[in-house]
Amino acid sequence: MRAKIGILTVSDRAYRGVYEDRGGPAIHEYMNEALTNEWEPVAKVVPDELDAIQAALIELVDERDCSLVVTTGGTGPALRDITPEATEAVCGKMMPGFGELMRQVSLQYVPTAILSRQTAGVRGKALIVNLPGKPSAIRDCLDAVMPAIPYCIDLIEGACLTTDERRIVAFRPKA
Repeated sequence: MRAKIGILTVSDRAYRGVYEDRGGPAIHEYMNEALTNEWEPVAKVVPDELDAIQAALIELVDERDCSLVVTTGGTGPALRDITPEATEAVCGKMMPGFGELMRQVSLQYVPTAILSRQTAGVRGKALIVNLPGKPSAIRDCLDAVMPAIPYCIDLIEGACLTTDERRIVAFRPKA
């Protein structure tokens, strides 16, 4: 069965077409490099509005059957940055370790990583992971958390993800 992965860009400017979405394509490229299983991207762009972000997350998980949803944008301290709040509102369980690790890794590159509010949570049989908007930061953060993502999705009974071990070694306990 082909896994579905939601790619949600949260950006007022990208939504209006004023700014080229670079975060969504960076996530797509990363998944193409990291995953060996067949997968289908389900991409959306929404404005920095709580209702729009929540509705998109719910649609991607509940209606489009995505086992993984990766967001980009809206994780900083700016007044309109509300992706973590939208994620928390639609998730039954929060997974704070993802955000903790992403900030720790990002601090190796920029001191402003402490301003980032990335998080992750579980909605039903899907993992939702919030990433920053900058493509290089997306790659750094995914490199850090991707080893845990396939097993997390196994635990919540989502679609099986397999990684190219030359690129990312996913952790799965030995039987």
